[in-house]
Amino acid sequence: MKTTLSYQIYETTAQLPENWDDLGCKNIFLSKDYFEILEKSAPCNMICHYIGIFKDQDLVGIAISQFLDLNKLESFGDRDRCVKASVRKFVLKNFASHVLLIGNNMLTGQNSYVFSDSITPTEGIKTLKKATANLKLKFKSMGKKVHITTFKDYTQKDAENFASDAFRKDYKYRIQPNMTFTILDEWKTEQDYIDSLTKKYRDQYKRARKKAEGIEKRKLHLEDIIKHETAIYDLYHHVAQNAPFNTFFLTKNHFRIFKETLKDNFLFYGYFLDEKLIGFNTLIKNGNTIDTYFLGYDDTVQKERMLYLNMLYDMIAYSINKGYKEIIFSRTALEIKSSVGAKPMEMFGFMEHSNSKINKHVPKIFPKLEPEIVWQERNPFK
Repeated sequence: MKTTLSYQIYETTAQLPENWDDLGCKNIFLSKDYFEILEKSAPCNMICHYIGIFKDQDLVGIAISQFLDLNKLESFGDRDRCVKASVRKFVLKNFASHVLLIGNNMLTGQNSYVFSDSITPTEGIKTLKKATANLKLKFKSMGKKVHITTFKDYTQKDAENFASDAFRKDYKYRIQPNMTFTILDEWKTEQDYIDSLTKKYRDQYKRARKKAEGIEKRKLHLEDIIKHETAIYDLYHHVAQNAPFNTFFLTKNHFRIFKETLKDNFLFYGYFLDEKLIGFNTLIKNGNTIDTYFLGYDDTVQKERMLYLNMLYDMIAYSINKGYKEIIFSRTALEIKSSVGAKPMEMFGFMEHSNSKINKHVPKIFPKLEPEIVWQERNPFK
């Protein structure tokens, strides 16, 4: 006899079942520690919930949902000042400002759920779809009508698990690729990586390193992050503000809370010129994968000193030296990331608008709103 799965929605980490991390340990972004970070420093326009899936009394699945209120944003990013950007802003503000997301809008990749082997992914996802109906009612009772419900950031293989009646009204959309970097077994040092590059890209590496002479890279500890908090936020905010599209901004205390909570699993590197902080990047250890997180830089120095490219090389060097298998470089700056060896992985999502009339037209509307990124894939290896 088939057991029906049930679910429970939690608002705080204190409410989570004791054994949550039995599944949460498989992905740091679904662990209690990470949820604690969100509780203390999620963006001001975001409300998080945590979903437990049960088979009888056993916890067999865990997931995260995020509600985004786009009306609370100061801007959607200032880089693109074109008609398309204005139309996007109008549509989002008026027809799609309340978004309920299964997944994590602050990350790239499948960080929505983990299921145990005792259920199939299709069963788990159908149960999450039921949970979204409950969440919509919860937000309605708070005076917040959900316009769009979306499940985001799945590979083609993951997306196959959504082929069920529960998602027949959903529009399957393609989003910008996730740039992933595979570390080969034969690379034991950064020099092994450099040796595998073609002459053109070895020259690029040498040129970048030469440009960065005089810049000091420091691993920052909690007290350093607190000391430089204002400068860090200014550098982050400058980069975020100049992105083509944004749906949230981090809080000022975000990196401090991250370091306090994840300790050695969160790495923060500052770049200094004449004792002034001119840039930073952050890395998160997630099993045998390194996830790159937010960064910031002074634009004038970045262009002149090829700072961003140097950061990418530093991330690769660290990950090789420490024996990691993969780096998740996420979905910005696609071309420069491909020039260091990252490969694009196609990503998909599923979306349903609460207004059935609008929902019918989503397949036509959505592609017109996506920021268009024209880029050329590079292959730096011999």
